[in-house]
Formats: sequence, structure tokens, C-alpha cells
Amino acid sequence: MRSFDEIFAIAADRHGGADALKARLPQPATDFAATPDDCVLAQMTRCIFQAGFHWKVIDQKWPGFEQAFHGFDPNRCAMIHDEEIDTLLSDPRIVRNPAKVKSVPENAAFILSLAKEHGSAAKAFAAYPQSEYIELLDLLKKKGSRLGGVTGQRVLRNLGLPAFILSNDVLARLKAEGVIDGPATSKKAQQAIQAAFNTWSEESGLSLSEISAVLAMSIDSGA
Repeated sequence: MRSFDEIFAIAADRHGGADALKARLPQPATDFAATPDDCVLAQMTRCIFQAGFHWKVIDQKWPGFEQAFHGFDPNRCAMIHDEEIDTLLSDPRIVRNPAKVKSVPENAAFILSLAKEHGSAAKAFAAYPQSEYIELLDLLKKKGSRLGGVTGQRVLRNLGLPAFILSNDVLARLKAEGVIDGPATSKKAQQAIQAAFNTWSEESGLSLSEISAVLAMSIDSGA
């Protein structure tokens, strides 16, 4: 496995030098733990509906999503019942995917459970150190609705938590470095990925978000 400096140099060579590369790296939020629960639910919903769908369509319809789902107030969304879901499935303001629509009240209930124990969902997520990021992903997958894989990773990144995203480019770099030799879905592979990111974090002092972006850009554009 190459050192982070070596991988950074590859990425910098592809993207106009070290300064240009640094300017493109995503910066985690400094006040992530203060993120309100309605913002967390909104981001979960946005990423879930974007998965496998044209993002621009979701962006264009987003004001309608906000109206249809009560501004993503977790208390109100958790109370969405079957009859309201049936109504939403004929609502032209949103994308009418039954499984994704049902994920909104399910994730609202998940958020409320976290808030009851930790004060808010963001505080619960922020309690996980970067070195245990895969444990947080496991929580999203097991306790949330449709938050496994890259969807959960994008939720955390978009909210501003230090987060790696296992895009095709990141996976290609991890394979090139011998970190994994196949899919990244097994527990063993995820532990190997976490260990590699922990090593690169210690070497560089950068966040998971920044390291993830560097890995991606060492292969091609994007993060």
C-alpha cells in the first residue's frame, strides 16, 4: 500500500498540481453536531430518492418534496400512515416510488429514537470517531431505511460529517493499493478499508472526506 503522500502526488499530477488539488477537497462542517433533525431527515430523503434516479429531477421537484413531507419535521413524518402514503403515491409533487416514500416515516422514527437517546441524530452520528466510521455506516444500514451502501455514505458527507464515499474511483484506488481484492461489501473488506483510511489519516492529518476525494482523483475526476 502506497503512502498517502505518494497517492496525493498521483492525484496532484492529474489535476493541475498540489494547490489546485487541495482547493477541490471537500471540507467537513465544523458544527455538524448542531444540525437539526429535520435537516438530517431531508438529506436522508434526498439521497434515497437520488439513488438510481436522475439527480436533476429530484432537485427540480425538491420544493414539492418539502411540502408533501411537512418540511421533514420528524415528529410529523413519523406519523405518516398507510392512507397518507397512498395519497402521496398519487402526488405529482414528488417521485412516486412506493419503497422510497415509505422510507420517510421509517427514517423519521429512526431519527426520533436517536434524538431520544442522544439529544439529536447529528449528536449521535458525531459521537463516532473517524476511526470507527464503518460502525456508523452499519448503524445506518441496520436501523435506518434504505441507508446502506453509498446512499448512507452520501448522507453523512452531504451533512458535513467526515465521510469516505466508496465510489468506483475510490474502490479502484483501494484495489490498486491491495487494500481489497473484490467487492467492498463484506465485513472483512470494510475493516480493511477502515484500517487503510486510518493509516492515511494518521499520515496526512486530513479528514475521511478529503482522503476519499484524493483517492478518487488519483484515478480520475470526481470524489
